[in-house]
Amino acid sequence: MEDHLLKAICFDGQIRAFAVNATKAVGEAQKRHDSWNTATAALGRTMVGSIMLGAMNKGEDTITVRIQGDGPAGQIIVGANGRGDVKGYMQNPQVAIPLNAVGKIDVRGAVGTTGSLSVTKDLGLKEAFSGQVPLVSGELGEDFTYYLANSEQVPSAVGLSVLVDTDDSVKAAGGFMIQVMPGATEETISTIEERIKEIPFVSRLIEEGESPEMILNRLLGEENVKILDKMPVQFKCDCSKEKFSAALISLGESELREMAGEDHGAEAVCHFCNNKYQFTEVELNDLINEMTTK
Repeated sequence: MEDHLLKAICFDGQIRAFAVNATKAVGEAQKRHDSWNTATAALGRTMVGSIMLGAMNKGEDTITVRIQGDGPAGQIIVGANGRGDVKGYMQNPQVAIPLNAVGKIDVRGAVGTTGSLSVTKDLGLKEAFSGQVPLVSGELGEDFTYYLANSEQVPSAVGLSVLVDTDDSVKAAGGFMIQVMPGATEETISTIEERIKEIPFVSRLIEEGESPEMILNRLLGEENVKILDKMPVQFKCDCSKEKFSAALISLGESELREMAGEDHGAEAVCHFCNNKYQFTEVELNDLINEMTTK
């Protein structure tokens, strides 16, 4: 099944909902960063949540989610946009800790419980919008839920799930986001709350072949779901040699001359995708000439 996200309006406009299968996107991140099981689950959950937050915006608009906890995983940074593109990395991808008390991957143990979740939105305006909340769980689903309720004033329920295989590869990854719109009745909210309590982990459902459509129907009832949009989801990084050239220029002339004269070149590595870009001594001198002739 190809990765994709669904947007839906439900219960005659009382509820807005998203569901996503992001198995291949999270799997690509795991391979690029060689992340271990607990770290993969933490990064994957952040990516799934970010994909759904990104889908709330227009195609070119981007968001950056930062999880800064006190656990061994360190900082997690994920970028996403309104087209379903996502990229992400974490400070310490080689984290594997024992299962938690209920026999599940201990994401809270990797992320920590003290810290913050921040979201920066670049909507093409002069200034980016930024919101930040403290971590309330470290499991991340609850943390995204808390962010939406407190920073964006939208009561929501967020489920994030990543199933990691014994070789650290990703078997399944996905999630849902259900948002209560103004005018929603208590009956509708209670019905959904009961369904959320009963649903298995989304990654297990995806592993068993269920699609985002089927997951939304489970949560909300097929008769109550109206699909508005379906879009592909993919790991995609927008790094390039040209962007790194600009970054090198920003270091200043003396730094570039040192690289050219002593190291006879430079290598730039993208944090998000681990792509490497080589700059020869000639190319560095060209950048210096570009700086000095402006």
